[in-house]
Amino acid sequence: MPRKIDEHLQKELEHGKKPNQKIKPYVVLQYLLKYSDENHPLSAYDIIAFLEECGISAERRSIYRDIEDINKVALMLEEDCTIEEAEQMLDKDEELKLVIYDKSRKGFYVRQRHYDLNDIRLLAECVYSSKFIAEGQAKRLVNVVCDFVSEYQAEKIRHNAFLTDRVKTNNRSVLNNIAAINEAMSVKIDGEPHIPEKISFKYLKYSIENIEQQVERRKGTRYTVSPFQLLINDGNYYLLAYDDRAHDMRTYRVDRMKDVHFLGEPREGDELFKQIDLRTYTQRVFSMYGGEQRLIKIRFINPLLDAVVDRFGTKNVDYSREDERHFSVTAKVEISDQFFGWILGFGRRAKIIYPDDVAEQFKTYLDKIRAMYE
Repeated sequence: MPRKIDEHLQKELEHGKKPNQKIKPYVVLQYLLKYSDENHPLSAYDIIAFLEECGISAERRSIYRDIEDINKVALMLEEDCTIEEAEQMLDKDEELKLVIYDKSRKGFYVRQRHYDLNDIRLLAECVYSSKFIAEGQAKRLVNVVCDFVSEYQAEKIRHNAFLTDRVKTNNRSVLNNIAAINEAMSVKIDGEPHIPEKISFKYLKYSIENIEQQVERRKGTRYTVSPFQLLINDGNYYLLAYDDRAHDMRTYRVDRMKDVHFLGEPREGDELFKQIDLRTYTQRVFSMYGGEQRLIKIRFINPLLDAVVDRFGTKNVDYSREDERHFSVTAKVEISDQFFGWILGFGRRAKIIYPDDVAEQFKTYLDKIRAMYE
């Protein structure tokens, strides 16, 4: 039984028209964007063969005309000019073309002007190295950025990006949490004035009973905070917020937050937030575990200078030479077990010099650890 021909297509055939010609330039451009780059030019015959697979007939001269039109429209949109002006500009400078013809290899490819392969590779690696992005979301986002390069380049990027081995969250609502927090902190929403407001959420933790599934802290009791700043530290996303219960600034892992709700109440803690130097905050709080803030002095052996600068930075911190083998750093830190653990990692190569009571706290910390092994 003969295949039934679409009525619209039948009329086009009767008048000698070829179907789908209006969308042909668009298909040509999408094919070039996906499968061409400076190392993989496509000939007019390659393009014709692809069009035929799509059910679009074409001849060689029409491909050249389509690419001329593509270049004109691309430049018109980029320069915000008329099509005639774009044509004149292209006549004077062929470097303005989006689609380039490589005479030596007799093929066309798309020339990227606003970014290069290294830009896209860096974005992809940033996505994969971020612990707060779930693995499935990371793959999707990398596919999004890879749409800006050819399929051959994207294949290399995906391969290289997968080499990054990071422990990732299994909380798939992280991106939604970030969007909600940003909205709560906004002074405008959809162009309308908005008073930054408090949020509430449930906070998660791991349980030894099921290490794959996080459970709610405080038996599901909601945390209420006034959000002020999102921070990224060591591949994790944190929220810096004023804690209503503690009457102090606290940090929360965004990937451990669940069911973020707006409360419609103006946030508190503005004066306290203004006192914080965000440039040194993440270095000072040491892995986001809070404690009493103190001015301390620590002595290190000289080879540790790079590691210490990486942790403390150079702003609002004093470095001085102690002797030929040692230097000291004086800075404000939040005293906690996590801070003591960091010091302990240097063994005999680091010593807390001042104040005496913090040094005594560290000795007590060491005694407790030692007692575990007696």
